[in-house]
Amino acid sequence: MRIALLQLAYGDDEPAGARIDRAAELVAQQRGHDLVVLPELWAPTGFDYTRWDDEAEPLDGRFAAAMADAARAVGTTLHAGSFVERLPEPGPDGNTLSNTSLLFSGDGERLAVYRKIHRFGFGAGEPKLMEAGEDVVVLDLPDGAGGTVRTGLTTCYDLRFPELYRRQQEAGASLLLVPAAWPLARVAHWTLLGRARAVENQCVLAQVNTGGTHARTPMGGHSQVVAANGEVLGELAHTDEAVLSVDVDLAATTAYREAFPVLADRRL
Repeated sequence: MRIALLQLAYGDDEPAGARIDRAAELVAQQRGHDLVVLPELWAPTGFDYTRWDDEAEPLDGRFAAAMADAARAVGTTLHAGSFVERLPEPGPDGNTLSNTSLLFSGDGERLAVYRKIHRFGFGAGEPKLMEAGEDVVVLDLPDGAGGTVRTGLTTCYDLRFPELYRRQQEAGASLLLVPAAWPLARVAHWTLLGRARAVENQCVLAQVNTGGTHARTPMGGHSQVVAANGEVLGELAHTDEAVLSVDVDLAATTAYREAFPVLADRRL
């Protein structure tokens, strides 16, 4: 399975609309990949909370339409990263916004919606402005070889909560996708936790971050794909905009689980 991670880099001077158009063009250049993945909140930015309400859209808004068109143009599965969704009604916390990821087929059909469960900000930012998601999302995606791969969807701060990934593994996941807007100040945690989630669940984990600086926050980049045994199959060891293309041998995950069946020894 060939996966492309699009590590977008940007600053506050680029309008969200222009960035959507630019990202769509970049997606369209990834023909030959079986899966393309974009970062978290790359259009409205992950740290400029003041823009979120103005940039919010419904599930069928401009962001979704542009990403569906991009998936159709390249003819491959697209994880569009996340955007600020305007919910049809307030949630339990009284908020009308959500950090929502969308997944599209190569025909432009929406395959899945994942609303971020763990909100970052310690009472500010996401917890103050956004509703928490409630659904653990796992689904089958085309593997590029005529079969499918069971895939779990999470976002950024979720990476710090291993319980979520164990639930996805128990639901059959062998591929985990993690778009993020993770800051440079804690980028060592980003790479370490990604490798830990892959090893402890014996899953391939693909994590894609943003670069550049927005809302005076330098972003961490360092996107990577990690094998089920912890081997880093590919990484971008910088914060610049770049595409990471990695060929993943999904059969190797099955073989590794059979050779080292650690998950069968769980008691809790």
